[in-house]
Amino acid sequence: MNILFVQSIGDIQSLTKPLQTHQQIQFGISYISSVLKKNGHNTRLVILNKKANRRSKNIINESLKKFCPKLICFTAVATEYDFIAGMAGYVKNSFPDIYLLIGGVHASLNPQEVISDNFDALCVGEGEYPTTELAAQLETGVIPSGIANLWIKHGSEIEKNPSRPFIQDLDSLPFPDKEMWLEWIEDSAAEKISVLISRGCPFACSYCCNHALKKLAGGSYVRFRAVGNIIEEIKQIITRFPATKQLFLEAETIGLNKPWAIELCAELERLNATLQRPLSLGANIRITPNADLEELFAAFKRSNFQFINIGVESGSERVRCEILKRNYSNEDIIKASTLAKKYGLKTAFFNMVGLPGETIKDFKETVKINRRCRPDRHYTSIFFPYPGTELYSLCKGRGLLKGQLDTTTERKKAALDLPDFPKKQIQKSYIWFDYYVYKGLKPNHKIFASVLRSKFASKNYLNSLYRKITSLSLFKTAKQVLR
Repeated sequence: MNILFVQSIGDIQSLTKPLQTHQQIQFGISYISSVLKKNGHNTRLVILNKKANRRSKNIINESLKKFCPKLICFTAVATEYDFIAGMAGYVKNSFPDIYLLIGGVHASLNPQEVISDNFDALCVGEGEYPTTELAAQLETGVIPSGIANLWIKHGSEIEKNPSRPFIQDLDSLPFPDKEMWLEWIEDSAAEKISVLISRGCPFACSYCCNHALKKLAGGSYVRFRAVGNIIEEIKQIITRFPATKQLFLEAETIGLNKPWAIELCAELERLNATLQRPLSLGANIRITPNADLEELFAAFKRSNFQFINIGVESGSERVRCEILKRNYSNEDIIKASTLAKKYGLKTAFFNMVGLPGETIKDFKETVKINRRCRPDRHYTSIFFPYPGTELYSLCKGRGLLKGQLDTTTERKKAALDLPDFPKKQIQKSYIWFDYYVYKGLKPNHKIFASVLRSKFASKNYLNSLYRKITSLSLFKTAKQVLR
């Protein structure tokens, strides 16, 4: 059976090549596709953009006429959901015989709301086996029913099936389908690729959805792939994409299971020793109180890790502890950053501004810790309250959500107007963050280039203009020269 996957991505440079690298591949639908293919089905992917509604409809029409799917699997994050629901309505009106399934985090956490839209079924939680069972029933002409994890419409009635346990043996899954993404990625050589090495997170950060997702099913939520299984996938990747230079080992934090991580590093070191051009590696690290990272960072160095991402989020210990539920000190951050430099690891800090309860003084603490540690890169965003998270409920309870949230400049435009951190000040803090952190530490032209990028990103019309300019080959050539 032919099965079409539909995803929407908001902030893109090109409608035809919306993804710049393979590291932007979405793992959920990639794994579902690989399981479907293993069971004899054909899959295809289309990526849409809500800013180009007519173009998106043309893409859908072309795919439906050429591929003739019997099942369409939609996925959407919260800020893309309304658009995806609209596209599902368009398909349902134009092609009523195609069965429509939706899954993903937003659908899983808001099933009662989502099932009322134009979908025939909704997947709550992991979708590999529910989708495969649904496809099997549709293929044989059976009216879908009795599939764990699925809410299924039968006229005006909704069949709410129980959840199945989280998949415990991740090694039993085929490797994620990368082929379905190739036509949508600018980097055809696949120089940068991500590998999912674990699922789940044990922490309960209030801005994140993991605390809600782990309640959806039974069994352990935090799971690790076997080291050998990971290495086997990497070997397959470098055979299929010989130009691969960098792998990002995707996990909430690679340091959660230190013996496993060190074993993985040892195998990566052995693999790199056999390659003419060793792979450079990167991963996420979660800071925990008084963590001893020496042995792990030394293993990183031996296996050719080049960088780590550290979620600082806020430099205010009060904000981290009381609002974000991240209980570690600034001294813990400084120690981890200093140790990373000792082992030649570049660091990238994740920061948020405009958090509920945050003050201008708290923001200055974020600047201070970044300036103290001097990360090589930072990914700073404005807090956005996602439905289904604890902080969304907190914002709603405090009356901080005024009207409908603007999703067009998600995490780049101030969503909250706080008593001690007004919206205009939040926006200014986001735009000028590089200047505050790197003044006197980096060349002025690089600082102000970053300030301009942030300014452009926070305005719809400027962001569109910036995307058009940066997509030009002349601009890319000039950028390489400046580097």
